[in-house]
Amino acid sequence: MQNSTLQMPGLSLRPPQPIAMGRGFAVALLAHALLLVALTLNVQWHSATPEAFEAELWSAVPQAAAPAAVEPEPEAPKPVVEEKPQPPQPSAEELQAQREADIAIARAKKRAEEKKEELRLAEIREKELKLKQLKEKIERDKQLAKEKAEKEKQDKLDKARQQEKQDKAQKDKAAREAQARQENARKDALKRLQGLAGGSGSAESTGTALKSSGPSAGYAGRIKAQIRPNIIFEVGATNPVAEIEVRLAPDGRIISKRLLKSSGDADWDRAVERAIDKTERLPRDTDGSVPPVIVLSLRPRE
Repeated sequence: MQNSTLQMPGLSLRPPQPIAMGRGFAVALLAHALLLVALTLNVQWHSATPEAFEAELWSAVPQAAAPAAVEPEPEAPKPVVEEKPQPPQPSAEELQAQREADIAIARAKKRAEEKKEELRLAEIREKELKLKQLKEKIERDKQLAKEKAEKEKQDKLDKARQQEKQDKAQKDKAAREAQARQENARKDALKRLQGLAGGSGSAESTGTALKSSGPSAGYAGRIKAQIRPNIIFEVGATNPVAEIEVRLAPDGRIISKRLLKSSGDADWDRAVERAIDKTERLPRDTDGSVPPVIVLSLRPRE
């Protein structure tokens, strides 16, 4: 609001001047001039040249001269202070409306802050959920990688075992084929020997005598009874049979041995061969003779 100064015509802030001051001053000035002229004429008319003399005036106590009169400065005019108009006082209804508006603004501000806080918390929860899901995914990937590595390792072991079984089966097959070839060669050699000596046995005969004269019925049992105490083997669920060809001296001493047919269990085959080596000598038959060659079939459980 701008202040405005009201000015009224005919009014002034200076004090009013006295009436007819100019005429009075002129009259006074004229009177003084006339008086001065009269005094000058009177002095010149009665003047005479007096005798000159000098006089000195002494004062007992020196006195300081009085200060020169100082005219008081005129007072500056006091500034006129204009009174500002007071604003109109609001009514009770306006005050109530203002209070309600302030309350509404405060509530709206509070709701906005609460909404902002809810959004912030929701964002934090979303970030935490994503972080948790990421950690779970990393753990799952690690577990899957571990399981995959273990499975690959187990597959390699299974393949290695399968290959080992196949290699063993091939070796066993090759050994059986070699034994079959050796057996056929042995039979052919016996046939030739029998033909040269005039043997009377059949073509399938495995003896070396000129005529068939096999051992007694209990001779094979006696031989097994002498070999079996030397067999060291842990008997399992299976009962494989191994066929061993044993060549003997006339006194029953074991000259050599040869595995004719594997039992399929290498441990049992080796246990039988070790037991025959440990026996060293076999008993004679009931007639006192010892067959030069005998084939034994041995099982873990007879």
